[in-house]
Amino acid sequence: MKKIIASLSAVAFSLSGLSGCASMTETQKTTGTGAGIGAVAGAVIGAATAGGNTGKSAATGAAIGAAVGAGGGYLWSKHMEKQKAEMEQATQGTGVSVSQTADNQLKLDIPSDVSFDTGRHEIKSNLRPILDRFATTLNQNPVTTVTIIGHTDSTGSDAINNPLSVNRAASTRDYLVARGVATNRIAIDGRGSREPIADNNTVGGRAKNRRVEIFVAEPAR
Repeated sequence: MKKIIASLSAVAFSLSGLSGCASMTETQKTTGTGAGIGAVAGAVIGAATAGGNTGKSAATGAAIGAAVGAGGGYLWSKHMEKQKAEMEQATQGTGVSVSQTADNQLKLDIPSDVSFDTGRHEIKSNLRPILDRFATTLNQNPVTTVTIIGHTDSTGSDAINNPLSVNRAASTRDYLVARGVATNRIAIDGRGSREPIADNNTVGGRAKNRRVEIFVAEPAR
């Protein structure tokens, strides 16, 4: 058990060193941190499944986990940072939220007052300039992939809300494809009313829940 704790402590120390190294690029930091996280997970899994030789299994698990952590996930490259800055500028004052997720995806959270009228899946006119700029940034960074997820409030039944959320995501995809983004880069999904971010018992809460989320990812290579 002491060996396992020592292994985990060493990995934690390595992570802190990686995150604080000023000479590393963001991509290097991301890959290095991923390797460290993978090592922690691998050490724990190795110890849990070992039976007898816990020290050896923890070290083996850490090595395997490091390889998985370094090779998988998403990168936050200079292209992604540039795209985030451009979208922040393009959406300033519109109510659209632009952020970097914990797993290094770029996220656009588009509320209903910008995107779609109640019960409709046609794109509103004030969303079009935002999607125009977004399509431009996607075409400038063709290695990225896009996931579009539609949501509704709890008004109405699942029989209405589920296809409505998918249709909103599909309308957003089709708009981007019409502006040159390859359709095979874009995945869509609809969650209906299943993932609210606010109270559906209030008018303001329902408005927040009627939204489209767009995720952009640059896969680690």
